[in-house]
Amino acid sequence: MQMFKEYKVIRVSESGCATLLLGASLLPTDILQKRLNAEARQGWQVVFMVVEKASFLLFWTRESLVVTLGRA
Repeated sequence: MQMFKEYKVIRVSESGCATLLLGASLLPTDILQKRLNAEARQGWQVVFMVVEKASFLLFWTRESLVVTLGRA
């Protein structure tokens, strides 16, 4: 098991406008990919990921991807 000296948590969420207009939308994979590639260039590695569902404006739910990154 690899030990990391520091950790960082990032969150990528569905668009609020799409959630309101469509009732649901997909996680923006293109934004996630760009963000993870930028973090990898700085030496960060993905340690753990979880999908979180949270209420949004009382009637809707919105998904977020919470990613824990580690760096040695």
